[in-house]
Amino acid sequence: MHSVRHEILPASGVEFAACLKLTPSTLIASQSHASGRVLFNVVVARSSYLRIFEVREELAPISANKDDERERRASVRKGTEAVEGEVEMDASGEGFVNVGMVKSSANDDALIPPPVQRFYLVREHRLHGIVTGLEAVRIINSSEDGLDRLLVSFKDAKIALLEWSQDVEDLITVSIHTYERAPQLAAIDTPLHRAQLRTDPLSRCAALLLPKDSLAILPFYQSQVDLDVMEPDTQARETPYSPSFILDLAADVDERIRNVIDFVFLPGFNNPTIAVLFQRTQTWTGRLKEFKDTVGMFIFTLDVVTRNCPIITAVENLPYDSLYLTPCSSSLGGVVVTTANAIIHVDQTSRRVVLPVNGWANRISDTSNSSGNQSNNDERNLQLEGSSAVFVDDKSLFVILKEGVVYPVEIVADGRTVSQINIANPVAQTTVPTIIRRIPDDFVFIGSIVGPTVLLKANRVEEEVPEDVDMDAAPAAVVDQAKEMEMDYDDDIYGPMKTEDKETVNGDTNSAVAAKKTRTVVHLSLCDIIPAYGPISDITFAVTKNGDRPVPELVAATGSGSFGGFTLFQRDLPSRVKRKLHAIGGGRGMWSLPVRQAVKINGSTHERLSNPHRAENDAVIISTDANPSPGLSRIASRSAKTDIAITTRIPGTTIGAAPFFQGTAILHVMSNSIRVLEPDGTERQIIKDLDGNLPRPKIRYCSISDPFVLIIREDDSLGLFIGESERGKIRRKDMSPMGEKTSKYIAGCFYTDTSGVFQSKLNAAAEASEKNTTTTLQAAVAGNKTQWLILCRPQGVMEIWTLPKLTLIFSSTAVAMLESVLVDSGDPPALSLPQDPPRKPHELDIEQICIAMLGESNPKPYLLVFLRSGHFAIYEAVPSPSLSTETPPSTRAYTLLVKFVKVVSRAFDIQPHTEENEKSVLAEQKRISRLLIPFVTSPTPGKTFSGVFFTGDRPCWILGTDKGGVRIHPSGHSVVHAFTACSLWESKGDFLLYSEEGPSLLEWIPDINFENPLPSRTIPRQRVYSHVVYEPTSSLLVAASSLQSKFASYDDDGNIIWEPDASNISYPYCETSTLELISPENWVTMDGYEFAQNEFITCIECLPLETTSTESGMKEFIAVGTTVNRGEDLAVKGAVYIFEVAEVVPDPSMTPKRWYKLKLLCRDDAKGPVTALCGMDGYLVSSMGQKIFVRAFDLDERLVGVAFLDVGVYVTSLRAVKNLLVIGDAVKSVWFVAFQEDPYKLVVLAKDIEHVCITRADLFFANGRVCIMACDEEGVLRQYEYNPHDPESRDGQRLLCRTEFQGHTEYRTSYVIARRANGTGADIEIPQSKIVCGSTDGSLTSLTYVEEAASKRLHLLQGQLTRNVQHVAGLNPKAFRIVQNDRVARPLTKGILDGNLLSAFEDLPVTRQDEVTRQIGTERATVMKDWMALGGVW
Repeated sequence: MHSVRHEILPASGVEFAACLKLTPSTLIASQSHASGRVLFNVVVARSSYLRIFEVREELAPISANKDDERERRASVRKGTEAVEGEVEMDASGEGFVNVGMVKSSANDDALIPPPVQRFYLVREHRLHGIVTGLEAVRIINSSEDGLDRLLVSFKDAKIALLEWSQDVEDLITVSIHTYERAPQLAAIDTPLHRAQLRTDPLSRCAALLLPKDSLAILPFYQSQVDLDVMEPDTQARETPYSPSFILDLAADVDERIRNVIDFVFLPGFNNPTIAVLFQRTQTWTGRLKEFKDTVGMFIFTLDVVTRNCPIITAVENLPYDSLYLTPCSSSLGGVVVTTANAIIHVDQTSRRVVLPVNGWANRISDTSNSSGNQSNNDERNLQLEGSSAVFVDDKSLFVILKEGVVYPVEIVADGRTVSQINIANPVAQTTVPTIIRRIPDDFVFIGSIVGPTVLLKANRVEEEVPEDVDMDAAPAAVVDQAKEMEMDYDDDIYGPMKTEDKETVNGDTNSAVAAKKTRTVVHLSLCDIIPAYGPISDITFAVTKNGDRPVPELVAATGSGSFGGFTLFQRDLPSRVKRKLHAIGGGRGMWSLPVRQAVKINGSTHERLSNPHRAENDAVIISTDANPSPGLSRIASRSAKTDIAITTRIPGTTIGAAPFFQGTAILHVMSNSIRVLEPDGTERQIIKDLDGNLPRPKIRYCSISDPFVLIIREDDSLGLFIGESERGKIRRKDMSPMGEKTSKYIAGCFYTDTSGVFQSKLNAAAEASEKNTTTTLQAAVAGNKTQWLILCRPQGVMEIWTLPKLTLIFSSTAVAMLESVLVDSGDPPALSLPQDPPRKPHELDIEQICIAMLGESNPKPYLLVFLRSGHFAIYEAVPSPSLSTETPPSTRAYTLLVKFVKVVSRAFDIQPHTEENEKSVLAEQKRISRLLIPFVTSPTPGKTFSGVFFTGDRPCWILGTDKGGVRIHPSGHSVVHAFTACSLWESKGDFLLYSEEGPSLLEWIPDINFENPLPSRTIPRQRVYSHVVYEPTSSLLVAASSLQSKFASYDDDGNIIWEPDASNISYPYCETSTLELISPENWVTMDGYEFAQNEFITCIECLPLETTSTESGMKEFIAVGTTVNRGEDLAVKGAVYIFEVAEVVPDPSMTPKRWYKLKLLCRDDAKGPVTALCGMDGYLVSSMGQKIFVRAFDLDERLVGVAFLDVGVYVTSLRAVKNLLVIGDAVKSVWFVAFQEDPYKLVVLAKDIEHVCITRADLFFANGRVCIMACDEEGVLRQYEYNPHDPESRDGQRLLCRTEFQGHTEYRTSYVIARRANGTGADIEIPQSKIVCGSTDGSLTSLTYVEEAASKRLHLLQGQLTRNVQHVAGLNPKAFRIVQNDRVARPLTKGILDGNLLSAFEDLPVTRQDEVTRQIGTERATVMKDWMALGGVW
């Protein structure tokens, strides 16, 4: 069998990060107020997912309450405002006032809020390698361009040096350095090694930790002097580095260095200086009497030329539980060693100062006794495992515990001699830390793999402290000017998903005290977050309702600790119908327009005054239908009863409509005329589209941008009109600069730029002839808006013309081929050659082109191109400053300082155009219009999205988000004929949409996150869930929450064996579970079941069992398997619980109408842990230690065993289909077993003889074939086949491993679903299966069956893409997926296709697609059809 592995969602969270100046935008000192100033870049990575952000400093947005206040003031009649000292009544006149508004200061508007810092995604990449480190470096070229370079290390011992290229506006690879053939990587325990990447503070070299205690050193040139020293024989080198070498620490530095724990570079030395933390003799808690303080820390300098490494500091006898190093600044010197129980500062003279943080430090180590600082530590009980530390200044350290609690640590020193270390009370709560980076200008970046990533700002404020205030909360030695952290413990840095700054400022209640000291207080404030949901513990599918429409929803138990909860994913963007609007029709188009009556003052027309801070609501809807022929158009508005009323009916089809003359009129384009309408729908002017007295071909497309109108007719001819605001009418515009009148155009649009990206430069040659001329049009183009005309000619040329003068400023022939970058070719206007017979449409013709703003807080212009073949591409408009050395083409008077960079490419499987029937009446009725319609919506106050809706038979939303970039989400409709954003009902989040169900008013489901490839919604629960299942009869979720409880061991008589004997010694903790019955409607926990404190849930299944309580004899029950932990000295036990979800009488005061309870029917104790469960033909299959039991549920009260089987060591997975059972074991791999009932018996059909740790195994079937898909703890996917006719199977006793695929991330939860049938597959009796898998790094993957013929083509394509496409960081996709297997001659790679690699085919330009497919003997369209047939999430 053949399948393809798609990565539906990339890994979630941040494991590695680098903060640097990577892109040229960080060097521009001052930028426009709209886009803000770029401070720096942040590059983050998790697994194979790399993202580049820029942090911008912007003006704070106007808060919602100020916006409401301005709106309220605007609605007050002049002369009736409240004066000073007078309280204004509310709108209804009841006399009730809002006291909070009364107290607000009148000068609020005058205060300028401090700027805010925000993340914006620049680029994202799914790499063909697992990232293990990110660092910023400066090379010899950095002194020229001022930019940093990015160094990335990978799991297979590779280092890639990347830099930003302005030509492609993306990362390019400078070099890649591989050490995978080094002898250190040939060790057996290499897969257990964790590579670490570090760089010297002055970028003189980088070091990668290899197995066997070795460092790979990569030196960099910093100047010409370095180049002369390192390479005296060569005059100049193209590469910015000298040859790397491997440093064996035991052989080249000191033989005592064994088992490296951590290493860092130290600042302030003439040569690169490394501190390495190692454990010479490994030990554990049971051997502390023999081996206690076994860790050492050596500091040595590295001469990259001679490769000498003299040791300058050697410290031994550090605690065995030392965790990591934090380098101190050069002014202080030394390093801080963090252990599980203490913080130790070690200086260069080997002197150490110790701060114990709990009572265990003195008991497990003699090091702690060397410190005289024992005051105030008797009560402190902290655990530093999983913590991270960062210096915020020379002597202030923030230690963030694994729960996210921030503790300030102060190092007290006289010069470079440290006297003591003090720790203060916790100052804040933030995210769970994985990596911390200190950024210049007092920023702190905290990345997390289990929750959101945050950017903090540390502000230093001088404050006065009264002498008589109790200073116990402060460090012990606080004197004048001593620095301390002060912040309320309750002040949550992360906060309840808010992004406004939180600063704690001490009140001035002690102002009466005279004698005061001063100290510098560090105020932490939250700048912004990068949301993440963290690892996926379990997944299940539930049925939810978007309005009245039931849809499947993937419920994932995600997160960890206080960031635990559920994340809900849907395939389509979730929306709900607010009302049906059948009266207005609109099957051929709908336009909702904001128009208002004009006011005449002294003979001139002015628009009625409105609130400038709030956009007007729509007032008119224009809709059009093809029936009855020749079409019908309607103009509708809201009546007093909030219902819709049709005011005007016009025969004919509307092509387009838009507000005109600053919103005081409607410009209405029909198939044969252009009309100007009054706001009430009456006609002001009509221009019939005639050529003399002869009618022209029908208008098929129009674009309206006040004051311009563009029309394109069915013969591809063009018409351009301009509005004269003084007369309130339109006229034809002279198009002579655009060439002859016979010019043909297949697509076009206007673009009004408000972002400032579209800038033009007057060329020197044209300056002499350019004169300052004023036209009446310049009054119409208000403010800083610029307008542009984009046209596409039949030969595939895109042209951009200036308005109003119609000067060609940009031309490109690469757009029809969807090239990666579009730049100005400098060509003159393209000619339209006469063709006889008339030219037929080509599949690569541009059907739709549009430039629209996409984004959230700061929208940017994007070019959207759709071809007749179904290819779709989105280009970002990027400022392209012209260089003084470049000579502009002679054909240009102006140069457009913009280029277009492709960011998204997609192929849609659309219905082909039928040439012969396109002109018939029936074809006109069935015609599907595919249009790109820009919109702006505000689903909630304070959040605005600019996007584009794509109508047709593949309708989708195209949205831009701050932290997710551009996303394409399907709308969930089979076809959408017309679309418009609509605020007629005074909601900025409404849409009018004509789908297969007719016209309706839609809105998005609230609180949806669009930043992931799937629309998602987060349900925070403040605790982590290990398992979740869906109970279909009640439509409820049953979930197991995982908590921590104190653990104590007891002897046989029930006496406690050990208990804490001091306040700073605590009980150990163990996992415990509770079972919760949750309603997915309002996420209320209806009922629960608590287990013993040392009992936790290992598996939950919702399965049908035999029962006498139903007519069918079967009923859904909840089966739970648990493990009872009894300490080290006693074997674990377990139990099986059977619950029923029973409906009970609801409390009338409760919100849900129906209420349910968990009813315990049976508890069956087991002698071993119950680690896996499943249902099979009405029986319960459960594991107990090394055995598998099949049991019947007798009389709804007890489990009766009917069969058992001795299997491996630890069963991790049980899956059944009919009477076939797949068993996954932690040691003995996969077993394939059958169950028979007469007599009851489990029969082993086949098993894998190799030792593999299986985490999940599933049956995968399609078209009458079946195989077993299994995943192991290293993330390797294996496909097993049961074939008794194959001689290698030994008469069917062995499972045959046919394919091995390196997924690199294990998954412990999977769900087998039926694949959606496409075309002929609808009548298959047994549908094809599809496996959806949730991984521990938060990624979501799927396995989809591939037909054999398509698989062969795609496998050949995969080889071509591997060899002929430039991959990010120079990585090898084939090597990334190969599994090392010494038992076979060649890797088993042919059964599973890599969806990530194949998706690169969509991103290629059309010419490259043709070239690649020609080399494998097939056609582009065939391969694209194969690929699109495999699409669809579920």
